[in-house]
Amino acid sequence: MEEIVTPIYLITGFLESGKTTFLRFTLNQEYFAIDGKTLLILCEEGEEEYDESELQESNTVVETIDKEEDLTYERLMSMEIIHRPDRVVIEYNGMWLVSKFLEMRKPSGWGVDQQITCVDASTYQVYMNNMKSLFMDMVRDTDMVIFNRCTTEDPLSSYRRGIKVANQRAEIIFEDEEGEIDDIFGEEMPFDINAPVIQVLPEDYGIWFVDAMDNPEKYDGKTVRFKARVVRPKGAPSRYFVPGRTAMTCCADDTTFLGYLCVYDKAAGLKKGSWVDLTAKIAVERRREYQGEEGIVLYATIVKQCEPLEDEMVYFN
Repeated sequence: MEEIVTPIYLITGFLESGKTTFLRFTLNQEYFAIDGKTLLILCEEGEEEYDESELQESNTVVETIDKEEDLTYERLMSMEIIHRPDRVVIEYNGMWLVSKFLEMRKPSGWGVDQQITCVDASTYQVYMNNMKSLFMDMVRDTDMVIFNRCTTEDPLSSYRRGIKVANQRAEIIFEDEEGEIDDIFGEEMPFDINAPVIQVLPEDYGIWFVDAMDNPEKYDGKTVRFKARVVRPKGAPSRYFVPGRTAMTCCADDTTFLGYLCVYDKAAGLKKGSWVDLTAKIAVERRREYQGEEGIVLYATIVKQCEPLEDEMVYFN
């Protein structure tokens, strides 16, 4: 993989999602300042505008690309020759596929260093209902999602779970008019986390999965019970399997399997695709299966064959 010499900061989001406001603020912050030149590429024109004096102060030059077909390697190469930027910031058009840009050829040394997605909480549900595939393409590889214009009435926990099913590693930040909101997840879970055995009903599996992923220490040492489909990853040792459920990311053809590694002495005898009623002790361990990071590992105590659920799909409401 080519070393990144000229980092690209890719700012995505639909029209009026707060991209320009975010960038105007960020470009003038001390922590984002560099000695060299910043090339700002604008692919969308919203109501907010950049201040020329602020751009000069941050040594930022601006190029505009109005049409998706004009965003080409040749166009970027001409910018490289003209400006010789030390970094590139792109305010991307929300109606263009982010995956297309990530896959396209770029000038030598250019590479996406960070992707940040801005979301207007007041219009999030509308876009999810009408442009889900575009939105999921936008957040699938993003590093951070910033929900702005949040209110106390917004189901922010549900929004978070919806993002996590598409991109488990994304950092998610919520902001109201006063700034970042810290204490939005004090809500009660739909299961008793302090019970001797945490009973996770089928309709609550997605909520448990994301909460355990975000707060593994909360579940460390506890026992959980749920129904799941058996998956045995290729090359997995005989004592390992992954019990889990399928979640739809944007459409019926675009799904992801949500499950944690499970240790079970008789795992080799489990039929792939079968369903089990699982009771397991939860541990938090650093595993190579989790790319060397810490994650949830289940140690099965009871595994019973059971009938498949009528609806395998995971929901996050």
